[in-house]
Amino acid sequence: MHAILRLEINKKLITFGEIATCISNSSGDMVAIDVIKEGQETTVRDITIRVGNEAEQEQIVRSINSLKGVSVKHVSDRTFLVHLGGKIEIKSKLSIDNREQLSQVYTPEVARVSKAIDNNPLLAYNLTIKNNAVAVISDGTAVLGLGKIKPEAAMPVMEGKAMLFKQFANINAYPLCLNTTDTEEIIQVIKALSPTFGGINLEDIASPQCFEIEERLKEELDIPVFHDDQHGTAIVVLAGILNALKITKKNIEDCKIVVCGIGAAGTAITKMLLNAGAKNVVGVDRDGAISKSVTYENKVWNWYAENTNPNNEQGPLSSVIEGADIFIGVSAAGILKVEDVKKMANEPIVFALANPNPEISPEDASPFVKVMATGRSDYPNQVNNVLCFPGIFRGVLDCRASSINEEMKLAAAKAIASTIGDDELNEDYIIPGVFNDQVVPKIKEAVIQAAHETGVAKKI
Repeated sequence: MHAILRLEINKKLITFGEIATCISNSSGDMVAIDVIKEGQETTVRDITIRVGNEAEQEQIVRSINSLKGVSVKHVSDRTFLVHLGGKIEIKSKLSIDNREQLSQVYTPEVARVSKAIDNNPLLAYNLTIKNNAVAVISDGTAVLGLGKIKPEAAMPVMEGKAMLFKQFANINAYPLCLNTTDTEEIIQVIKALSPTFGGINLEDIASPQCFEIEERLKEELDIPVFHDDQHGTAIVVLAGILNALKITKKNIEDCKIVVCGIGAAGTAITKMLLNAGAKNVVGVDRDGAISKSVTYENKVWNWYAENTNPNNEQGPLSSVIEGADIFIGVSAAGILKVEDVKKMANEPIVFALANPNPEISPEDASPFVKVMATGRSDYPNQVNNVLCFPGIFRGVLDCRASSINEEMKLAAAKAIASTIGDDELNEDYIIPGVFNDQVVPKIKEAVIQAAHETGVAKKI
């Protein structure tokens, strides 16, 4: 992380070299120096430093303030500065320079457009922003690694999501953070907002409420609804698995797959694997394997028990991991041990996706696995939802799909996998990078084709 320290320095009492040494001794690296005000006796300078965490930053500030002749007047975190005033804005596509233009875009001429849409609501796709607008909606109950936070606190994340929609797929996305966690209220609010948008992206809503919210909205709205934490993750995971299986020369139908963490993402990943042909998926959560021998309060887990674990395996992760070809973790740091990996089948595939720290570190796992993926950008094979949702929504908006079905999700996963040619594919490159410019166009075309084949596309 970076911070900018504004220092007032008495040049007669201390040299800048002494300050630089103090910063270095406190584990900080100077990145830039800017002179803000220069005087005969004093100078004010902004020093940009790179530190590992907030604790190191605070230590540097304390160390500088302990020096005679210098004081820290202000500390600016560069990440906070990026968010200053928000990260997105609305711009007009047209300028208003005279009365005629004013009458066309607003009153009185705009009334003719409104009447036309009132007579035929489908014209909203042609005559308003609806055709290229997505609502990014959260209640703040499952934000990143923070868990439940205030809706205002979720806004920076949703703004960031809107930026990604725009940059990668030229989609206008609008962050909407709701001051309610009541399932029925959320559903009704989104339904009331839906005439404005061509699609709904649900984000960072806790399990199990997220399942009901999405299912209800899919039934009651005629525009696509997509819970990215579930399906975006699942699509990118499957894309990586498909390419990893090429390297290990295994078929998904023959693999034993252990999924650890059966929440929103784990459930969606499992459904994607089953739709792709997997036959032996075993889900594990805190109390061990999910099996038909138990009736669960969570109805999603009851579905899971009926549709997975064909051999009715029971016990903790350390037990059911034996003989597994693939491990997919969406759970917690450090729960997969080296001893567990050693129990897996020959040339195992490990997707340790817990953030910020994976279920097992690549350093510990690498001697024993064939292919490794994480959710982090500082290791190869990052599973990142950014690879998925821009292309998915670009496709559904362009064909005016009424929903996003399983066939479209599977098509998206295969499209992502296909961006890596056989001559490029290797253990450290099974998932394309987020800035690969082939990804969005490939997903878009695959999704449009699947939408037409399954009859949910409204536009030819």
